[in-house]
Amino acid sequence: MLTGIDHLVIAVPDLDAAVASYRALGFTVIPGGRHTVGTHNALVPFADGAYLELIAFYEPNPAHRWWWPLQRGGGLVDFCAATDGLASDVAAWRAAGVALADPAPMTRRRPDGYEVQWVLAIPAEEQRGVVPFLIEDRTPRAERVPTGVTHPNGVQGVDTLAVAVAALDPA
Repeated sequence: MLTGIDHLVIAVPDLDAAVASYRALGFTVIPGGRHTVGTHNALVPFADGAYLELIAFYEPNPAHRWWWPLQRGGGLVDFCAATDGLASDVAAWRAAGVALADPAPMTRRRPDGYEVQWVLAIPAEEQRGVVPFLIEDRTPRAERVPTGVTHPNGVQGVDTLAVAVAALDPA
């Protein structure tokens, strides 16, 4: 069952510069680590459980779904919903007409060497940004996303996410 917004993905050309910018805005930014697909990230975790993922490429990967949005300027490129029942949610979403890829395992190696594991179900490219991708943790979520983080600017979480679509009925 879906449990809420997991995170918002912000693609940036330079991770260090983005971290400095978000810190200057009063956010506490936590180094995330490296993914095996050529990306690395930093996290801005909130008290409500959601977080911002600042993500950049440490090596080119034109096959990655966020590569081309980044080439066009980046910014908010995707969003993710958490689930504690990925298989049943994938089946339900497919039955509703959402084209989701089969769930695939992913990992990220944190700067301390710990490997975080989860499984993703990603919608078809034409639905990216309209339909969230889904995530279910394999390692404890607190290992993937730090808890108890506060921000000097006082931000507590993600209150609202609005999704703009070209046509409401197909969406």
